[in-house]
Amino acid sequence: MYKILVVDDESVVREGIKNNINWSEYGFELVGGCKDGSEAIEVIENNHLDVVITDICMPLIDGIELTRYISNNYSNIKVIILTGYDEFEYAQQAIKLKALDFILKPITAKEFCEVLEKVKSDLDEEVANINNLNNLESQLTKSLPLLRERFLKRLVSGFYGTEKIQEKLDYFNIKVCGEFFLVISVDVDDYDEMNSFYADSEEELLLFAVNNVCEEIVLKYNNGIVFQNDNQKIVIILNGEDSQLLNENGMIISEEIRSMIEKYLKFTVTVGISDICSSLKLINTAYEESMAALDYRFLVGKNKVTSIKDMEENNRAVSRYKKVATDKLITGIKTGTIQNVDDIITEIVENLKNSYTSLQQCYIQVQQILISIMDTLNELGINIEAVFGNSNIDLSEVYKFKALDEIECWLKDISRNISVHISKKRTDHFEMQAIKAVEYIKNNYNDQNISLNSICKHLLVSTSYFSMIIKNYVGETFIEYLTRVRVEKASELLKNTNLKTYEIAEKVGYKDPHYFSLIFKKATGLSPTEFREKI
Repeated sequence: MYKILVVDDESVVREGIKNNINWSEYGFELVGGCKDGSEAIEVIENNHLDVVITDICMPLIDGIELTRYISNNYSNIKVIILTGYDEFEYAQQAIKLKALDFILKPITAKEFCEVLEKVKSDLDEEVANINNLNNLESQLTKSLPLLRERFLKRLVSGFYGTEKIQEKLDYFNIKVCGEFFLVISVDVDDYDEMNSFYADSEEELLLFAVNNVCEEIVLKYNNGIVFQNDNQKIVIILNGEDSQLLNENGMIISEEIRSMIEKYLKFTVTVGISDICSSLKLINTAYEESMAALDYRFLVGKNKVTSIKDMEENNRAVSRYKKVATDKLITGIKTGTIQNVDDIITEIVENLKNSYTSLQQCYIQVQQILISIMDTLNELGINIEAVFGNSNIDLSEVYKFKALDEIECWLKDISRNISVHISKKRTDHFEMQAIKAVEYIKNNYNDQNISLNSICKHLLVSTSYFSMIIKNYVGETFIEYLTRVRVEKASELLKNTNLKTYEIAEKVGYKDPHYFSLIFKKATGLSPTEFREKI
């Protein structure tokens, strides 16, 4: 109910309005009637009002002054001016003071009710807008950390232009003080060793601990942004006015992070540092450099701080291309898109031709690609012999080729075989997961608490993935299939036992017998009783 106050110096008018309107019917509660503006102000200050209907000409404080007071102090209250004077200046003043409506005496009950309906409509719309806005603001507040992290991931990937970057920085209240930037990437050296030390902890919790250490140290120097990328690495963007000082701080912060994690978390990390860049627009280059610095772990060892500037003084662009090309090839092999794999290999070989790389360097790069492919097979749990029979990928075999075109064909054959095998294994895994899902449903259909989330938790898969495999395998959604199994089991019990309907409902997983009857009839066209009688 909206609360409304009537203000008029004529008691007959006040009483007439009060007694001739069914206030609750129109969604209002009449708080009372006042004879002048001074009384009205006292009521307004002691009550939460939504609407004030006031006459203009009253002793002490008239309707215009009362409207001005409300406009200045209670702008949310709607004011309707009620007067017997048809003078433009009053209407003009009322409009300037943001009065909602201006009506002339005498007014009929019907006309008055029409005004109330209009006011209620306006109030309802305002309430709906406020509630909607509050919900949106609440959701946005909860989502801000995730949105901020997504922005930072896109920032280092080169997703944004200069103007968009500044707009996003302002939106997320990220302060950037200085024209120079440096990127630091932190990667845990050995996840297996880390998890064995923290036997009862989860990997995500440990990464969160690494993130916290980085945030605390960066906060101490007050010039950085910390977030986690999609590859379980912590990324730090440092910013400063002096490039030399920024570089020194980067080394200090990186060494302190490495040392603190080893000391307090009892495992080691490798830290990669980029070269200085002079614009956030170029931050993706610095990010790639920091990630490339991590790759030198195989040369310098674990638990080290490595600067790309020290490792690749004269060959950064070539190194970045090698890594990107290899990553693209591995992704293509994993997804099983043979044409895409062929195109990527062609691109790699063309780049080698155009860069006039020495034959020995070509051999080394191809061997590095093969090592990455074998690592990928190992990560996916695929035995190399299962792909190539009794033979294996021999790294030294590359030396028998004397032309890049021959190497290109050889690489394509290897990659195609692996892509086909991965695709077949993915199909087999898909079918195995579907079989497990069906078995679980058949064994637990009588559990009243069985749900999409519980079965996904049991199978250790996401709800979207599970929904896809069950739909493709049985041709029905999870709920449809579960219902079919339950109805089939119920039909058997109705045929072969004398159990009551409510007992059968409970045995097939329904707490409510009435709901079970509805489901059964929808599936079979007969109620449980009709079904049993027909049998």
